[in-house]
This record gives sequence, structure tokens and C-alpha cells, in this order.
Amino acid sequence: MKRKTEMRAVRPTQSELNILRVLWRLGPSTVRSVHEELSHDDHNLGYTTVLKFLQIMLDKGLVKREDSQRAHVYRPAASREQTQRQLTRLLIDGAFDGSRSQLVLQALAGAEGVKPEELAEIRALLDRLQERQN
Repeated sequence: MKRKTEMRAVRPTQSELNILRVLWRLGPSTVRSVHEELSHDDHNLGYTTVLKFLQIMLDKGLVKREDSQRAHVYRPAASREQTQRQLTRLLIDGAFDGSRSQLVLQALAGAEGVKPEELAEIRALLDRLQERQN
């Protein structure tokens, strides 16, 4: 049984992921900085909408807030890699019945768009995994 102190996995919405990408790229940032960056990335979110998203994300545990300055500074609660692993686990469990191989096969099914350097990276990872198995 899970303890009450453990946080359940929270799946960020697409808009929340867009905000997290900005925070991962810029580091700790004010609402204004996040809003400006999202405006450059062609997301049509107003300042108050970004503020509301960050407040919701704070409540969900997706971001942390530093209150010591006049303008609140937000930062991601988890790294990009941790978030990607969590989302991948949710996807594998939900859509692929726990099968990692089915996820990989489906991801590479339309391999025309895969860059040669990506394939090399995948091969290297598979080689490392194989070595660990032996």
C-alpha cells in the first residue's frame, strides 16, 4: 500500500509541457519571462493564463516557486529526463500493456523520418543494454 506522503504520478497537459520546456531551457524564471518565451514560440497564451497555469502546476507539484523576491520565480520540480521517464512509463503501461518492445517498434514503424544520428544513438543504446545482459 502506498503511503499518503508519496505523490501520485501527475501527467502534465500539453500546455503545461510547453511551460516546462521553457523552464528547462531558461532555468528558474518569472511569469513574465515564461510568457515572453512562449510568445516567441508562437503559443497564444496571455500573461494571466501563464500565471494561472503556473499556479495550477505548483498545486500539482510540477513546479516549485521561490517567494523571496518581489516577482515569484518558478522552476521545474523534476528534470526533463525524469519527466520523460515518467511519461514513457505511463504510455508503456497504458497503451502498450507494459511492453517496451511494442513501444519501440511502434515508434520506429515509420522510420523514414529517423535521422542517421538518431539510429546510431539507438544502436549504441541497444549495444549497451545487450552488454549488460551478457
